Amino acid sequence: MTRNEFRQLLETRTVFIDGATGTELQKRGMAAGVCPEKWILDNPWAIQEVQKAYYDAGSDIVLAPTFTGTRIKLDEYGMADDLVNINRNLVRLTREICPEGKYVAADISMTGKQLYPLGDLMFEDLVDCYKEQVRAILEEGVDLFVVETMMSLQECRAAVLAIKETCDLPIIVSLTYNPDGKTLYGTSPDTATIVLQSMGIDCIGMNCSTGPDAMLELVQQIAPVATVPIMCKPNAGLPELENGKTVYKMGPTEFTDACEKLYEAGASLFGGCCGSTPEHIRELVSRLKDKSPHKVVDKPLRVVTSERMNTWIDLDGPFMVIGERINPTGKKKFQETLRNGSLSMVVDFAREQEERGANILDVNMGMNGIDEKQMMLDSIYEVTSSVDLPLCIDTSHVDVMEAALRIYPGRALINSISAEQEKMEPMLKLAKKYGAMFITLPLSGAGLPKDMDEKKQHINTVLNKAVELGLKKEDAVVDVLVQTVGAEGTAGLQCFETIDYCKYELGLPTVCGLSNISFGMPNRQFVNTTYLTIAVSRGLTMAIANPNQEMLMYCAAAADTLMNKPGALEKYSALPVVEAKAAAAAPAGGVSGAGAGGGLTVASACEGLSVIAQCVVKGKKEQIVEEVNKAIADGVDPQVIIEEHLIKGINVVGELYDKKKYFLPQLIAGANAMETGMKLIEPLLASASGEPKATVVIATVEGDIHDIGKNLCALMLKNYGYNVIDMGKDIPAADIVDKAMELNAEIIGLSALMTTTMMKMADVVIEAKNRGCQSKIIIGGACITESFKDEIGADGYSEDAAGCVKLVRELVGY
Repeated sequence: MTRNEFRQLLETRTVFIDGATGTELQKRGMAAGVCPEKWILDNPWAIQEVQKAYYDAGSDIVLAPTFTGTRIKLDEYGMADDLVNINRNLVRLTREICPEGKYVAADISMTGKQLYPLGDLMFEDLVDCYKEQVRAILEEGVDLFVVETMMSLQECRAAVLAIKETCDLPIIVSLTYNPDGKTLYGTSPDTATIVLQSMGIDCIGMNCSTGPDAMLELVQQIAPVATVPIMCKPNAGLPELENGKTVYKMGPTEFTDACEKLYEAGASLFGGCCGSTPEHIRELVSRLKDKSPHKVVDKPLRVVTSERMNTWIDLDGPFMVIGERINPTGKKKFQETLRNGSLSMVVDFAREQEERGANILDVNMGMNGIDEKQMMLDSIYEVTSSVDLPLCIDTSHVDVMEAALRIYPGRALINSISAEQEKMEPMLKLAKKYGAMFITLPLSGAGLPKDMDEKKQHINTVLNKAVELGLKKEDAVVDVLVQTVGAEGTAGLQCFETIDYCKYELGLPTVCGLSNISFGMPNRQFVNTTYLTIAVSRGLTMAIANPNQEMLMYCAAAADTLMNKPGALEKYSALPVVEAKAAAAAPAGGVSGAGAGGGLTVASACEGLSVIAQCVVKGKKEQIVEEVNKAIADGVDPQVIIEEHLIKGINVVGELYDKKKYFLPQLIAGANAMETGMKLIEPLLASASGEPKATVVIATVEGDIHDIGKNLCALMLKNYGYNVIDMGKDIPAADIVDKAMELNAEIIGLSALMTTTMMKMADVVIEAKNRGCQSKIIIGGACITESFKDEIGADGYSEDAAGCVKLVRELVGY
């Protein structure tokens, strides 16, 4: 199937995909903990029976059982070397029973490994891992690829790149969302949609983790930004415990009732996940097959994103600032730290500019004495882990730009693409491949334009080539090319004319490098501010500037207010008279996502904290070593360092996480910073005062090989001083209870990610009760709920690592 054929299919009618595979195979004898690929190959009748039932029920597309067929997953069962044969044979089983006129999709999913910098898996290694599986699948032949049950936007990007760099088949990407409407890493459905469709996928969706009722709000978030069809593949409700077994009680009629609402909200492709059956699909098809498909509108979207935030670029919206500070030009101290391999100032600049009201952060690593490409990559890793703002990638080197765009977990802004023939097309192709927006710089190989007509010519040269390569005109922001007024008296007037041309004739936003206008002049801040005020009144959209400049930020806010832009008066009125750093910590208009909104900020949360505690809050592993060693040298009691500095810092991290100001990357960064500090203190604790804390035995239950959440809980508990025994993953109930009784552990912590393994938690509860184990048992994981805790008789439930620490403290009393 070609991509056009797939799009035409979805434009012709509502399309149906299959239902649950795992729960159906369990009905046919597949036990928890076995390698699913091996079991399927040993029992081919089972998968073919399930898939034939789905085709018969009306599914147009059925997924080949290649869900965990990557080298990383197969290696956990010692089967990685047979990857090609496994994937080919799994695809062949589905192809053998696929009726004419129906389709077979390859199924690709997460590896369970965390990507760098949160884990040790490098992005390019993950792309290669997916490519290996894709190539094996293509040897047998499929009609399309479905990348499903994804929790990480960056892992989605890796899978999409692997597929698109290997073939040209249609791609559906489906993520799973937590009850708060975001992924584990803090990505909202609209952000995921914007990023992935800009990379050229053919359908966006969601599956697993919830029933169809809870998906309605998610579809409503996606629909306004979607330029591709929307897929919904919900569970048959939430799992419940009945006679010692996990069951899904939402029947086909109730399931389809809820899915009809998803159709009304904009979904065009339907199926089922955990607990759904061929009967669910049959009812879906019966009720929805005659409904007209939703027409997909290829609407232009002027928006850049990070993994956790969208920043909309509105021609008539509030003025925006691209923070310019992460640029070594003219900054000797910054240059020195970069040459020494330290990125501490990069992170400081990023956080500071976010707090001062920047909307986007420019990252430029152009200087002598460093590897610019590697430093750019390292900086992106650090900045994206520390702040929520989208990035503007600033380099003139095509190879550096591609390396940066490849690992950036969002939709970036390229700075910049000129009419210089040698670089224009390669840079535009990068924008197309990685889904970026770009700044158009009206220059050519001959240098500066000699007049306004030539400037317009350069702008249109870039725009025309962009459209020719498949980009949209609306992907561009035009740099008005500010020259110094001290050398060219009409420099300001030329910029104003360019703003008028771009806004009113081309309908494009504009940007400028603000400080250029005053170069070589005295009292530059007055020239910059006056120029900015006039430019904003003429329609300038944004400037690359230093948000620390109070006069600039206040005057821009005042100009917006006088022009009656949305939210401008409220924004200006909220600006403090003295403490300007709070001026626009949450810019009015133009921003949505994790960083939007008022209330608690990192800056306010850090007020009154020691430097060591702030290092924990901000994830500064380098600086915390220096500060903790200094405290030790000054004779500060190790227990005081822990209680008054490290613990206070991690408490703030937990508070920011609870308030949804922090997500998994910042939580891990803070925990790692604290762990770094703790390791310096541990040798001194033998003589330190303080009662030892409780022992916690923690494990992922038998049959489940996912351990991200469990590892994070273990790390957080260790940082709070608990004696944590991490048994790993896929651990039988008897072994867990053995260890808890051996160590007289106060707490047993259990993790499960899959609905197919969650019942193993009940086995641990039963085992502990039968053997008289006195340990309190707490549970958690993506599929776990408070009601499930009550059903199996566990003592506590936590939805995340921060809550786990609180729960343990409540249960043990300290």
